[in-house]
Amino acid sequence: MKYMLMLYIDEKGMAAADEPAQTKTTAAYTAYTEAMKKAGVWLGGGRLRPTETATLVRLKDGKQQVVDGPYADTKEQLGGYYLIEAPDMDAALSWAARCPTAGHGTVEVRPLWY
Repeated sequence: MKYMLMLYIDEKGMAAADEPAQTKTTAAYTAYTEAMKKAGVWLGGGRLRPTETATLVRLKDGKQQVVDGPYADTKEQLGGYYLIEAPDMDAALSWAARCPTAGHGTVEVRPLWY
């Protein structure tokens, strides 16, 4: 079964980190991604640009509405994702617990419909 691991982080805190902390964080994510690839569960993933670069699109009364910037002011923002294949939710949760984000943010695990 396929699962999406959505990584919620404090963007402002991450941006304020000094260079050694950023280097350490990058190394942790690189090692985590490589472990997933080696285990054969990794299908894809990526880091998202800050929420201030987001654009929202809605239809209201049949008319397109486009709004720049984040929709909600929250402590944590969606900062990236992993798409994995795991035999069951327990295995997906195990991978989520190993994600560096779990130590400083939140990892939401959701199964895909297909």
